[in-house]
Amino acid sequence: MSLPQHWQRFLSEQQQQAYYSSLQAKLAERAQLGAIIYPPSEQLFNAFQYVDIEQTKVVILGQDPYHGANQAHGLAFSVNKGVKVPPSLVNIYKELAQDVDDFVVPEHGDLSAWAQQGVLLLNTTLTVEQANANAHAKLGWQQFTDNAIKAVSERNSGCVFILWGSHAQKKTKLIDGDKHCILAGPHPSPLSAYRGFFGCQHFSRANQWLANQGKSVIDWQV
Repeated sequence: MSLPQHWQRFLSEQQQQAYYSSLQAKLAERAQLGAIIYPPSEQLFNAFQYVDIEQTKVVILGQDPYHGANQAHGLAFSVNKGVKVPPSLVNIYKELAQDVDDFVVPEHGDLSAWAQQGVLLLNTTLTVEQANANAHAKLGWQQFTDNAIKAVSERNSGCVFILWGSHAQKKTKLIDGDKHCILAGPHPSPLSAYRGFFGCQHFSRANQWLANQGKSVIDWQV
């Protein structure tokens, strides 16, 4: 996978740091012990391949990849076509149907169309083990993704950060709120969606902010 120029430079910088070497050693050890790791290695940095740092319009933060077979493909909240749409994404679609005129709930869960328009669908942990949620939450990915969030905050002229749930909202401190729009609310999971995720209007609000900045808006239909 070839990444845009500045994301490629970012990745090269991270790969030279001690934490990243330690992370890769831990991943290799888990694999040697027989762990099945998702997503496939060639899709690990899928979120970064579509647009460069400066062209990012929206950042949506997830937690860690889906841990079922054929689900995760490197984009937060997204699953491969042909895979059942997960509950959190079902709720995201429900909110979109209420929030965005003419949105039609799709029969698939592939959000690549968002990524192609400049939506960075970033999990704060990039790998997981089969049937073991958060298995890699403490391996070192957090440092990598925190640095990615800071890179967008520092090098991008202004984008929307969408932070759902307490885990994502802890990243607020990494973001320049004077330059960027921060939209925070409950997580779309069935456990918390009714606490204020439904009705948050984050998708229309994101587009309104982009339009006010003179930027093209996101077509949320997938």
